[in-house]
Amino acid sequence: MKKPKQLATPFLFLIWHLLLSGHVEGEAVTFYMSNKCPFPLWPATASNAGHPVIADGGFFLPSGQIKRIEAPPTWNGRIWARTGCDFTSTSTTKPACQTGDCGGKLACNGNIGLPPVTLVQVSLQPDISKPSFYDVSLVDGYNVPVSVSAKSKAPNCHIGGCSKNLNSLCPQELQVLNDDGKVVACKSACLAFDLDMFCCRNAYGSPKKCKPSMYSNMFKDACPSYYSYAFDSPPPLVSCTSKEYIITFCPSKWGSHITI
Repeated sequence: MKKPKQLATPFLFLIWHLLLSGHVEGEAVTFYMSNKCPFPLWPATASNAGHPVIADGGFFLPSGQIKRIEAPPTWNGRIWARTGCDFTSTSTTKPACQTGDCGGKLACNGNIGLPPVTLVQVSLQPDISKPSFYDVSLVDGYNVPVSVSAKSKAPNCHIGGCSKNLNSLCPQELQVLNDDGKVVACKSACLAFDLDMFCCRNAYGSPKKCKPSMYSNMFKDACPSYYSYAFDSPPPLVSCTSKEYIITFCPSKWGSHITI
């Protein structure tokens, strides 16, 4: 089976291409990864082309713990949480993680995770006087809620979590189940059906042609601060000037009651 390719929102791709590329000297940016889920996570990172791997591409994060990682001041890439991982298995056909697996390895080392996952997309600026850009995308689907904010807590720098548990609302045709039959992730319509009208491609490759669907509207209702589909408008892209960011998994009250 051909491995699904994760999609980044076109607005963030535009930002990445507009920003300067290459190595620039400057102060490192710090990410604080906080796991408020009632189960362990294995956060992962994947850098865009030309940018170094950070935090070995993945690590273990117990429930209730925070891990500090650093990135170069020009780092561009994505961050997501893997769930239900077992790296002791000898199976060669079954992924090591229930969601977000990156080839069965703890350290993804630059490999992209298997969707659906809730995806944090980041494009950093080396100049503190210029804002960095980031968003949370459900273009490929959802596994756990995530919030992103600057450590300064500036209101314009915050991306909130979700008001509803998408896994509990996920229609059967989008569900990803674990071995116990529990819903552990919710696919996007694009990932589930691979149709141009849901993937915003070919004849539907523009904001005028690609409109919200009942599935993207469901995502938007549950997680209003996230991209619900490729041409979500107005684009929920945050620009913020900071050198420290907090990424919190399961930030909301209901998130503490999710089970895996």
